[in-house]
Amino acid sequence: MRQEDGYEYVPLHLPRELNRVTASMRLAIQAEFGGWELSRVRAYTDGSRRVLLRRKAVSDQATSEAGI
Repeated sequence: MRQEDGYEYVPLHLPRELNRVTASMRLAIQAEFGGWELSRVRAYTDGSRRVLLRRKAVSDQATSEAGI
């Protein structure tokens, strides 16, 4: 995981055997329970996909919730 511009990023590799519905559900679960949003998707010719998820960094979230 890396942090840039006030966001944390996490890369995911979705293998080619994973169909679109399953990939969509996996990303929806990450978004719902982890607070992640889709930042970038790269599809490769072999059918695999690299996904980059992002969310606000924890320290930024605490500051904004405190009203600072």
